[in-house]
Amino acid sequence: MTRAAQPVQPARAMIELFVEAYRLHLLRGLEERLARCGYGLIAGVDEVGRGSLAGPVVAAAVVLDGRCLVPGVDDSKCLTAPERERAAEAIRSHAVAFAVAAIPPDVIDRVNILEATRLAMGEALTRLRPAPDCAVVDAVRLSGFRFPCIPLVRGDCFSYAVAAASILAKVERDRMMVELGREYPQYGFAAHKGYGVAEHLEALAAYGPSPVHRLTYKPVLPREEARC
Repeated sequence: MTRAAQPVQPARAMIELFVEAYRLHLLRGLEERLARCGYGLIAGVDEVGRGSLAGPVVAAAVVLDGRCLVPGVDDSKCLTAPERERAAEAIRSHAVAFAVAAIPPDVIDRVNILEATRLAMGEALTRLRPAPDCAVVDAVRLSGFRFPCIPLVRGDCFSYAVAAASILAKVERDRMMVELGREYPQYGFAAHKGYGVAEHLEALAAYGPSPVHRLTYKPVLPREEARC
């Protein structure tokens, strides 16, 4: 085959661009179907921090313009911290509306983590301006809104809007935990964000709980029966 007859190979960067565009198109499948049912503004809602031993649970709600997809949007757990930061900046820049809400540890202890998660999600949704016509919520059932709220298990894997919300929530909560780490440096919040890693459990054993720990979580205050 002569040089002139050889097929032209597209640049690798162009292939990656096409693949990413197609991935985002698939991720928006649910939103596109909802739009065909007449829902114009579709919010995604997600939370982060339910399993943490300290700090708030944080939820984000976001309405995105489907005509302008943000590259890199995915389940926040699949992204590195720098990737989340870049994606969050782009999401905020292109969002029709977004809001973040945090519920502190004392409220979590008082009402339980599921109800605190509902409170955070509901508060974030309520803050959206303009209000959405429909919301897709990661796993949790919400009620009391004038628009339908659709719970979707693993929504951050199957919905573009929920994935975007997961990124905003994660970036905001990480920022909060870094600030709490400066206030309570002995616990290492900036590194583990309050989750029950070995270093955190060792700090709890050495110093006891801080004012931002969740006292109803068993690793924070071991029950008497566990000591017997």
